[in-house]
Amino acid sequence: MTAAEPDAAAAPADIRPPVWSHAGIGLVVVLLLGVLAWALAENVPGWTEGTALEEIGAAVEYPVYAIAVGLLGNLLLSVLGVRDRLSGGFRTEFFIKTGLVLLGASINLSLIVDSAGRAVAQALLLVSAVFLFTWWLAGRLGLDDKLRALLASAVSICGVSAAITAAGAVQARKEQLAYTASLVILFALPSIFVLPALADAFGLDAAVAGAWIGGNIDTTAAVTAAGALAGEEALQIASIVKVTQNALMGIVAVALTAYFAFRVERTAGSPRPQAIELWRRFPKFVLGFVAASVIATIYLNNASASTGPETIAVANDLRTWFFVFAFVSIGLEFRVGALRQAGWRPVGVFAAATVFNLVVALGIASVLFAGFEF
Repeated sequence: MTAAEPDAAAAPADIRPPVWSHAGIGLVVVLLLGVLAWALAENVPGWTEGTALEEIGAAVEYPVYAIAVGLLGNLLLSVLGVRDRLSGGFRTEFFIKTGLVLLGASINLSLIVDSAGRAVAQALLLVSAVFLFTWWLAGRLGLDDKLRALLASAVSICGVSAAITAAGAVQARKEQLAYTASLVILFALPSIFVLPALADAFGLDAAVAGAWIGGNIDTTAAVTAAGALAGEEALQIASIVKVTQNALMGIVAVALTAYFAFRVERTAGSPRPQAIELWRRFPKFVLGFVAASVIATIYLNNASASTGPETIAVANDLRTWFFVFAFVSIGLEFRVGALRQAGWRPVGVFAAATVFNLVVALGIASVLFAGFEF
């Protein structure tokens, strides 16, 4: 063998496209599909106006289109055999985390504490009850502790974003996060239509209906869509309740980080984990979320009545776009194989926790928001 032979053998590798180029193409796919999803969300209501589909066309929000477009893109790329090569550009975590930081700009913490005490009380009671119930049931059915943490966080707080936060805290496997995200989507989409219909059938007033919706549906975008169906006043209460629950993500992240670092993953005879381990695992974007909320609160208290809301509106528009790309990426990352491998137990846990959430949230909302006046 001559010295030149190894170089000749390596030559084909030199002309192959680098991995980063595949990720770049994948990112372009996400952006294009996101623009398509937004175009559908903006135009379908007009296209269906005056038809039998008018109500559905007006009610369906951009998350539904984004996920649907992502799923279709997933199918097409899989058929073409390029999905896995482009998957490096499906940056669900980046889009969600950036969107959540921007979400903080729309949350006035002082307003929540001063004028939404009922929402704070509901969030604390409901998140605690649902999280503990889900954690207990998943344990009884023998699920892995990390999957238990993801399921409990997702169903009790705010769906995919809470699952991502929990995944970072407990260092869950990527397929566990993908599976949990798939369950969130599976249950959240029909709830957009079911919960407003049930609230109307039960004769709930606007405040109770809004608190019930905000405390149940797992994604902020889906809460907004369902609240809009239930009415403007219900939407206001639903949004306050939901963002209050969102604010508990940081507390849950710290608790899960400490529990897994100091108890679950600590083996007999191993050295006690250092406190720095908590910081290493803590999802740093939560700090950005809180910082954005504090900055926005200070800014709005000092800005004029015209410029303040306009500035926050820009942040909200950016947040929406990041969420669009995140939901598209979720559709692109969805794997049927993950659902098959996990079996029926996680689905059963999530379904039972959802029913538990519905019942407990209705009771809490009926007590705390009874007689609420706008």
